[in-house]
Amino acid sequence: MIQTALKSVYSFKSGHREMKDLLGSKGANLAEMVQLGLPIPPGFILTTAVCNQYLSREQHLSERLMAEVNEALNLVEHELGQVYGDPEKPLLLSVRSGAKISMPGMMETVLNLGLNEETLGGLIRQSGNEWFAYDTYRRFVQMFGSVVMGVPKAYFDDLLTHQKLRWGIAEDSRLSVIMMRQLVNAYKEVILDRTGQTFPDSPQKQLRLAIEAVFRSWQTPRAIAYRNHQKIDHALGTAAIVQAMVFGNLGADSVTGVAFTRNPANGDKELYGEYLVNAQGEDVVAGLRTPEKLSALAVEMPRIYQELSEVAYRLEQHYREVQDMEFTVERGRLYVLQTRTGKRTVQAAVKIAVDMVEEGLLTREEALLRIDANQLSQLYVPAFNPAEKAKARRAGRLLAVGLNASPGAATGKLVFDPDEAMQWSERGEAVILCRVETCPDDIHGILAARGILTARGGNTSHASVVARGLGKPCVAGCEACQVDLGAETLTVQGRTFSKGVVISIDGSTGEVYEGALDAETPTSHNAALDALLCWADELRRLEVRANADTPADTLKALEMGAQGIGLCRTEHMFMGVDRLPVVRQLILAQSSRERRQALALLLPMQRADFKTLLEIMSGKPVTIRLLDPPLHEFLPNREEVQAEMLALKQADPYQIAYQEKRRLLGKIDELREVNPMMGFRGCRLGLVYPEIYEMQVRAIFEAACQVVAQGGLVRLEIMIPLVGFATELKQIQQQLDAVAQRVMGEHQCGVDYWFGTMIEVPRAALVADELAQYARFFSFGTNDLTQLTLGFSRDDSEGRFLTRYLEKNILEHNPFETLDIEGVGRLMMLARDQGRQARPDLKLGLCGEHGGEAQSVQFAHRIRLDYVSCSALRIPVARVAAAQAVILGVAEDVGFDSRPFPRLGT
Repeated sequence: MIQTALKSVYSFKSGHREMKDLLGSKGANLAEMVQLGLPIPPGFILTTAVCNQYLSREQHLSERLMAEVNEALNLVEHELGQVYGDPEKPLLLSVRSGAKISMPGMMETVLNLGLNEETLGGLIRQSGNEWFAYDTYRRFVQMFGSVVMGVPKAYFDDLLTHQKLRWGIAEDSRLSVIMMRQLVNAYKEVILDRTGQTFPDSPQKQLRLAIEAVFRSWQTPRAIAYRNHQKIDHALGTAAIVQAMVFGNLGADSVTGVAFTRNPANGDKELYGEYLVNAQGEDVVAGLRTPEKLSALAVEMPRIYQELSEVAYRLEQHYREVQDMEFTVERGRLYVLQTRTGKRTVQAAVKIAVDMVEEGLLTREEALLRIDANQLSQLYVPAFNPAEKAKARRAGRLLAVGLNASPGAATGKLVFDPDEAMQWSERGEAVILCRVETCPDDIHGILAARGILTARGGNTSHASVVARGLGKPCVAGCEACQVDLGAETLTVQGRTFSKGVVISIDGSTGEVYEGALDAETPTSHNAALDALLCWADELRRLEVRANADTPADTLKALEMGAQGIGLCRTEHMFMGVDRLPVVRQLILAQSSRERRQALALLLPMQRADFKTLLEIMSGKPVTIRLLDPPLHEFLPNREEVQAEMLALKQADPYQIAYQEKRRLLGKIDELREVNPMMGFRGCRLGLVYPEIYEMQVRAIFEAACQVVAQGGLVRLEIMIPLVGFATELKQIQQQLDAVAQRVMGEHQCGVDYWFGTMIEVPRAALVADELAQYARFFSFGTNDLTQLTLGFSRDDSEGRFLTRYLEKNILEHNPFETLDIEGVGRLMMLARDQGRQARPDLKLGLCGEHGGEAQSVQFAHRIRLDYVSCSALRIPVARVAAAQAVILGVAEDVGFDSRPFPRLGT
């Protein structure tokens, strides 16, 4: 037997809203509504502590606990003048789950407890409605059999469907009393057949088993998965709420429904919801019947609508938050069954928060804390209609789920070749580019496509990073998808889709659907969001910059509120269709002279790029990272080159085209590395081939001098990547500083510039004091710093084992999405302390993908970084998260502190 706490059961009258840890959110809110004098059916709550004891020990409710339950039940019986299990005046009960943090639909509910053949007669006499009593009985047996006794719901549904077909009726409401009695008997036979147990007629046994089933539902796979996704503590447990039943299926004057105090889709201030006449609550939730809009209730039952409106107003004023209510009208009398904070879209959340400030319900600081900052990027990208997605899932059109690499929704025809993607796009076709994984050679196809789908890669793979920079939807690392580039087919779940078949991808959720789904494009102007962001800017200390590489990226970044460019990846400038051939000429060069010839062709292109960026930013800081990735990334796929070479060889092995392909294949093999992310790249490339970095710096300073000569302002920060040794930084910086001085001398121009480095190798963090002797700034490249610190390959781990790590709670977060504070964070703090000890005015920034993730931004505030940098669409995320850090009083610590941040938003 389990040992229960001193008080394991609370009546609604003895609780209040601050007891959510013990009573769960639903139970605490019911108790609070009783205190407010609202029409609540009486009941009581078994605490979360009882649940945890039940789950951790024998999974049996003690007699002592059941005695407390019966004592609380007696109070309910006395209040209503009915008795649970009494044949004459039967009281029926519901048992619902209720955790501290709402988990809609994830746990179990049992309605209409207390019915058997004897109490059924009492219910008929008490209600005067035989049809209602049998409708309630058949619902009870079906729900109890499924939830408590474990018979799959499909058995009951199939039986009901078969019988309705046999009887020639379509609606449940047309079932006769005789039909329902036959159904009850058939349901009981199914239960006996599937479980070997008879249906329990004892009301006391029904109550005990229902409470146990609700507690067990805390551990169901769907509840565990939901908590994993929402980062909810598995140790919280759920309360069990036992409440007197009220009935919305007693006739035309009875109703069941759901109401929001404001529209959860767009935030409009209106009573919003749905209801059904002569029904019970599960009919609305399960979609068994098409409900009416709540606005129709104002016409059909104006008095009830007015009462409901008054309840909604009181609850919203009391909680100062949007409420999601369940209600029942029993023979013209309104009852509220629960209230909770309403789930809503991010669009609605922003509007509601701002409106409530204007109404005097919230302060600006409270409004900012109501927002889940990470969701703000969804405001700027197309999205599929949730109802249409749900319909597609029910129809079996959800094919697979990969990584939600870049937000947005896209529908188009499957295309597997980048050239073909561009050709189809030029003739007006919407296409989804599907690859095993992408490389720089695919850029023209990526630019032409509506969205990108890859079978391999992670959230920081080439496809993911490029797609986010371009604002295109991307689903990456979708390993359920088998992509055959030769056959131009996509195989998933045993089904094969050929080129030209229409699919839809949701980059916000990682979902891939068969066929077309309609996407909704957000409006260009959002006054509520503008107000919210202005409030955030007034509060935050952190500067927010953008990762931007092109004029389009830069203009978008400014539109989003960027205060500068924190990362310009110059390699992205090499990816244009007109530039890749020149870059390959550079890579294939056999001597320094040949390399310089290719670089001479790239110089004017780079100069024009930098000049445009500096002009657009107009005196705001621009941080330009010199060439970083390994050279093989600019070469085409080896298998494709080999196939082309063999075809040319068969035609004529002596032709020039064949010899060029053979030479290209040789270079690809020469540059192949076992682990290219740790190989010949970054500053190592600049030291071995100094002419590459020299060309880039000359282009930067020639562009800067032209801007200055035209009266423009320039603030340059030149970043040297992948440094691990002070000697690397010293030698490169001296070499490049000479180029900068030479160019400025040639143009008789002075430019404000700094040299700095990217901290992305763990050794760099460990010797930051040495690096700070030469660097004026550090920028933490947390993508590679995470990879190299954890020993996790970004492209491989996310699709292979990281998901399992998260499911098994080995990791709380994906470290490539939310910064690993305990590991990578320690290195950052060490680099900060050592760097600023050597150079007190050292500027510190973060330019990895974490710069646009709320918890990581708050950590950047905590450790006193100067700025974060992220892709344009995530700039609002960073602005709000930086303000939330100030509001929450997140201390700017000198020492290490891994305390978790409070949960934000709803």
